[in-house]
Amino acid sequence: MDPRDEMEPAQLDSLSRVFADQLVACLEECARGRRGLFSDVELIADDEEQRTWPEAAQLRELAFALQAILNQSEERNALCDEFLDLCTMHGESHPGEPRLARQFLARIERGEVGTPTEEERKLW
Repeated sequence: MDPRDEMEPAQLDSLSRVFADQLVACLEECARGRRGLFSDVELIADDEEQRTWPEAAQLRELAFALQAILNQSEERNALCDEFLDLCTMHGESHPGEPRLARQFLARIERGEVGTPTEEERKLW
């Protein structure tokens, strides 16, 4: 990597803080029932405001950008990684977005982000 492309540590810390603050704000709103945080799939709703959530889309873009920047220096951000992992969860067997947001907020508050969500199962 070209040294001119590297971010200063203070800039990276600032970007990580902005991401964390925006994530918590969006998680709190999602936990109250707003949908669209974990998916960019257009929602079906009568009200245009209910269908679009630009802050959530910006948060996902910021998460991808932050992860790409960190990957260049082989660093990780557990909060960013876990958020992006949750964005890939779709299907009938997964909890709804508000429930997922509440669970993620609880993990953040308990300081469990970056630790396995399930205990490792023994094969025998």
